[in-house]
Amino acid sequence: MTTRILTGITTTGTPHLGNFAGAIGPAIRASQQPGVDSFYFLADYHALIKCDDPQRIQRSRLEIAATWLAGGLDADKVTFYRQSDIPEIPELTWLLTCVAAKGLLNRAHAYKASVDKNVENGEDPDAGVSMGLFSYPVLMAADILMFNAHKVPVGRDQIQHVEMARDIGQRFNHLFGKGQEYFTLPEAVIEESVATLPGLDGRKMSKSYDNTIPLFSNAKDLKDAISRIVTDSRAPGEAKDPDNAHLFTLYQAFATQNDAQAFRDDLLQGLGWGEAKQRLFQLLDGQLAAPRERYQQLLARPADLEDILLAGAAKARKVATPFLEQLREAVGLRSFRSIAQASAESSKKTVKAARFVSFRDDDGSFRFRLLAADGEQLLLSRSFADGKGAGAVSKQLQQGGAPDIRVEGLSFGLWLEDDEVAKGGLFTDAADRDAAIERLRKALEPVQA
Repeated sequence: MTTRILTGITTTGTPHLGNFAGAIGPAIRASQQPGVDSFYFLADYHALIKCDDPQRIQRSRLEIAATWLAGGLDADKVTFYRQSDIPEIPELTWLLTCVAAKGLLNRAHAYKASVDKNVENGEDPDAGVSMGLFSYPVLMAADILMFNAHKVPVGRDQIQHVEMARDIGQRFNHLFGKGQEYFTLPEAVIEESVATLPGLDGRKMSKSYDNTIPLFSNAKDLKDAISRIVTDSRAPGEAKDPDNAHLFTLYQAFATQNDAQAFRDDLLQGLGWGEAKQRLFQLLDGQLAAPRERYQQLLARPADLEDILLAGAAKARKVATPFLEQLREAVGLRSFRSIAQASAESSKKTVKAARFVSFRDDDGSFRFRLLAADGEQLLLSRSFADGKGAGAVSKQLQQGGAPDIRVEGLSFGLWLEDDEVAKGGLFTDAADRDAAIERLRKALEPVQA
């Protein structure tokens, strides 16, 4: 089964080497794994909470989008979009705001930190606190729940926001689901092995410390920055301590295991710091030269970047637009025409729709059937280890597009991605099999609608 992973990208500041090693590189590599449906979005609405400089917001969006694409993100294989290009996001934010408890938002770390600081300074607890800061977790919940992400990679300081998205989504399901769970409850994913690179002075590389190495600076600026890395006073010929050398940590983050070991051995044998910095420069410049060129091309042609992001937004809205219509229906924001139509249909004897029925097999596994209106079994699923897995597949079939039905001799299978999730019966001839497939297609239409 495909796992949907959603990653939000902060759009403030210019990316540096530490961002690439710690977040951008690992995320891009994760998007290339099989069985993954990756969504990446520029969180530019979120940026408005922290920054009121329009020029900085605009420049940062451009630079960060170019950075991810230059770093290897394949926009054709993932969904890459700006948050602000999805109008369904703010509308969902309001629907979720109406079910989110204020007490839950009171406990958000960012809000509590602002209140505590104000109290410590003898000010009003809410001084300088905007509604954007206070309701930030609801917007983040909308980002996640809109696309029913299974997993959300975050830093440890963001775990709470994923947990709050679960709470808010669960509350909505309880109030309006009536047996249907609209929202998948997401799981926070913490990558323990993510590198935290030291900056020029040995502290964590951070713009707040002004100790960063810009990711796509030109070769001269890169070399100048590396030359300013703080080292100890040991002279050439004296053994160095790689485990306490910030320069070695930087080298190790970008080198192969064999190259890193060779560099370590040379330091222990007395390699001079000047030569060591030259090797680091050659390593980084060799790896970043091609992405740097691509980055500069993207910055020089912002219209091309705009086209890529708008194509990603269109792809994302194919999911968001029909889903939001379901949510509007669920809360009662329905068309008057649909009310009249429902009234007219209820005055007639209507045929019952097809339905999914879940059950537990004798061996303890979980399965489901799709039954036609007259009770005929149209599909029988494969076995699942738990009810959650079976429920997720049946839900996906209800919300999906045209079914992928594949003929298998005198039977047929129903596939999701590269996984056969259910089978039809065994028929006496091809005509009976094809008739059953047509009944299945018709039965799925009202289920999916």
